[in-house]
Amino acid sequence: IIGDRINPGFKSTNARLDAGDMAGIQALARRQGDAGAAALDFTIGPRAKDDPHFLQEVIRAVQAATSAPICFDYPEPTVQEICLKVYDPDRAGGAKPIINSMAETRWHMVDLLRIRPCRVMLMASERLEDGIGKPNKTAAEIAGTAKRAALRLVREHGLALDDVIIDVSISALIADTAGMNREALAAIGLIGTDPELKGIHISGGLSNIAQQLPAKAADGSDLKLQLECAFLTLARPLGMDTVLATPWRGFQMLPEDNYVLGVFKRVLEASGTDVLRQVRKLYRK
Repeated sequence: IIGDRINPGFKSTNARLDAGDMAGIQALARRQGDAGAAALDFTIGPRAKDDPHFLQEVIRAVQAATSAPICFDYPEPTVQEICLKVYDPDRAGGAKPIINSMAETRWHMVDLLRIRPCRVMLMASERLEDGIGKPNKTAAEIAGTAKRAALRLVREHGLALDDVIIDVSISALIADTAGMNREALAAIGLIGTDPELKGIHISGGLSNIAQQLPAKAADGSDLKLQLECAFLTLARPLGMDTVLATPWRGFQMLPEDNYVLGVFKRVLEASGTDVLRQVRKLYRK
């Protein structure tokens, strides 16, 4: 689990950042580490570009509070450069930071690898074709982009596959009328069984799947947690081994007779407006 809480998208985290509450940010970092996070995703939002000194201060505060490595979540190379230069691997037991995220359409970000040894989160949701960025819509496109970019990082930039984390992009279920979660799961299977990619890691932003859905499922359970667990139940056997998520959520593999898992499977089989009809069954019998 890469802990996702140092992010102003969470109201409590945003309040701490606005107040410059370093002790509060440190407590949040420690809590994630104590809950088992293998790394901490890190973003302070747009303020990073406007106030680099504050950015550095927060990074140092987080590293003073926990030994977990940091996953710097910025698409801007200039911000990533600041993050990587202030990062202290000795504070993380020698662990490399993670650049989140590169993509074929952001290949110029590989220049950041000159700053220090890093791991890389690689977005597989879009590809570069004839110099133009295009969204990947099928499992074959997602897996093909992941393989092409990952092997390029290995062959041209000296990374080990263990240093590459493929992000297959998990979609909000309520808006997934094109079946992108179905394709993401199939792509995980393709990547996970490819002998040339043995040792690579596969990830996704787990909290995306239940966005804008009610809190409770029709069976009275925590709908958002159950949906996250449903995705994991199907994805882990296919090769998914990493998630961007809140580490104290209590993730578990669901039994075959779990209500939400059963409906989730039917949602995956649907397309178009039928997706919405199936999604409603999650919270209304």
